[in-house]
Order: sequence, then structure tokens, then C-alpha cells
Amino acid sequence: MSVGDLAFQTREVIESRLRPVWVRGEISDFKRHRNGHWYFCLRDRAAQIRCVVWSGDQYRVPAQPDDGMQVVVFGQMTVYTARTDLQLKVTRIDAEGDGLWRKAMELTLAKLRREGLLDESRKRALPHFPRVVAVVTSPDSAALRDIAVVMRKRKGGARLVLCPASVQGEGAAGEIAAALRRLARWGKADVVIVGRGGGGKEDLWAFNDERVARAVAAFPVPVISAVGHEADITVCDAVADLRAPTPSAAAAAACASRDDVRKTLSLAQRDLSDALTARIQYARHHLTRLARSISQSSTRLVARKKSLLGASAARLNALSPLATLSRGYAVARDEHGRALTSARQFSPGLNFDLLLRDGTIGAKTEKVSIDEDSNSAEPH
Repeated sequence: MSVGDLAFQTREVIESRLRPVWVRGEISDFKRHRNGHWYFCLRDRAAQIRCVVWSGDQYRVPAQPDDGMQVVVFGQMTVYTARTDLQLKVTRIDAEGDGLWRKAMELTLAKLRREGLLDESRKRALPHFPRVVAVVTSPDSAALRDIAVVMRKRKGGARLVLCPASVQGEGAAGEIAAALRRLARWGKADVVIVGRGGGGKEDLWAFNDERVARAVAAFPVPVISAVGHEADITVCDAVADLRAPTPSAAAAAACASRDDVRKTLSLAQRDLSDALTARIQYARHHLTRLARSISQSSTRLVARKKSLLGASAARLNALSPLATLSRGYAVARDEHGRALTSARQFSPGLNFDLLLRDGTIGAKTEKVSIDEDSNSAEPH
């Protein structure tokens, strides 16, 4: 028998006699090979055994374990024939408690936080009255039934559309992300609910997958995450625009009730009435102030005009012949009403009118005396 034959027969004996088992121990000497495989020792106080996790099996493990971590691994004893080394081929690793799950979740959250996908500033407000509410969940889940019941009771008029996807198991994360991409291409949803009912950490793990988180963050309309119960927190919750404690609460947040619509309309009617009343009161007050201003302006304008008129009248009165007449002077006029301003315009026997302050006197020229020294002589 060759060395190789002996090694292969030893492996066959080991694998045929020992079934896959769960083993509890502490991780030590963890190494990640350049080919992607993980190598470490699993030990306790009594012994240790070499372990390997092939790269193709690592998708079942939440996160890379750390040295000193207490874990429970599931694997098959085998022989590495190249060196005839006995080793445990591990296909699953669960940390004692939630250490491994928590580490995987924290690593994903840290990566998304660095990219700004967890910032509150990018969270969008939900529409008040959506026409279409889309749901990504299992078609036979209790979560879908709860959402449908709540929407039916609220009678908000929104249409419920299901985009089915597995919500647990190995392919669940890919299906959820694909369902979100299909809804985004469809483009008719106003808000989307992603979620499922309660379960263990492994059952909810699909919603901690980075692919799901990125699909939620990239969705064009607001997304509500409703995964598990109120105590369950996932990466999907952190990225979504709103985290609802249950699917029923998500439906209530996404869809307004008929009573809410009536209340909103009533408030809008009251606000509109108040706004119109205030507008009318403002207009009336403005018109009152305008009328008062016009009245005051008119009074001031009339007073100013009266003052100007009085001053003009005084000036005219000072220049008026009547003012001169009132001081004892008179004006002679011929029969045509023309003023006779020179003695040369008079001749004996000429009839003329003498205009006084308070009347007119008919007169006749008896004698004319002309001052020869006057330079204001006029021809006649």
C-alpha cells in the first residue's frame, strides 16, 4: 500500500465512522489564507483540534471569528491527505451568545456609516396620503396578513401591492434586494414596507445583509423597515427612512385612515376659513386706514388751496381798482365803457360816467384845463 492509499483509506474511515457534529470550544491561532480559506484551532482545557472553513462555506458564517471567542461550530471530521493531518471541516460557526452576530452587524453598520447611508439628513418623510403601498415579504407570512388587516380597517383608499420574496434562509437576502429593484423599476409605489414577523437571530439575518441595506438606501421613494418585534434591531432598520416596531405599526404609519383624512380636511377647512377671515379683516382695516388717509390728505389739500386762494385774493385785492376807489379815487368812462385817463380826452359838453366805490354817476364836462408840463399827452 502506498502512502497516498493509506492516507485516503484513513480519511474514508474517519468520514464514514464519524457523523457531522456540533463542537464547543475557543478560537485560537486564527489565520486567513491568501486563497480565502480560514484556518484555526478549536480548544478547551483538555485538548485542541485543527479546523478549516473553506471559502465556499463562509457565506453561512455571520462574521470572521476572533481569537479567544467562545464558539459552537458544526463540521465533519476528515483527513488532509497531503500531510495526513486530522482536521475538522467546519461549515457553520455560532458564537456563544450573540457575539459573532453582533460583530458582523457592527462591521456592516460601520461600513455604511462611513458612506453616509445612516445619516439622518437623508431620511425622507412619508407621504401623507399614498395611493399605492408596496410590501416586500413572504406571500404566506403573518406579516402580510397583519398589514392587509390594518389597511382594510383604516379605509384610507390606498392600494396594497405585494412583491414576494423569501425572508429567511440562504437566498433570502438576494431575493429581498431583487424585489426592491423590481419595485424601483416599476415606479408606481408611493411608499414601501420591507419586513417580516419575529424570529431568532438567524431567521432575521437576511435583513442584516449589506445587499438589502444598499437596495433600501437606493430606493427612490420612502421605505419603512418592519422586521421582527420591537426589540429586534437590524441593519435594514438603520438604513430605512422609518423603522416600525411591527408590520402592523408599519401599515398604520404608511396608510392614513379615513378618520385621519376627515380630520385633515376639517383642519384645512378651518385654516382656510381663518385665513379668509383674517384677509378680509386686514382688507377692511387697510381700507379704513386708506379712507382716513385720503380724508386727512383732502383736508390738508383744501386748507392749502384755501390759503393759496386767500393769498391770491389779497394780492388781487391790492391790485384791484375797487381797492383804489375805496381810498377816495374815481374812474371816468366814456359811453363805450372805456376809461378816460387824460384831460385831452375830455371836451366841453362831453357826457361820461364817473365810477365811484359804491356806484356810478353820470357827468358832463363843463370845462377842460390841461397841464401843459405833462409828458403823458395822448392824441385825440
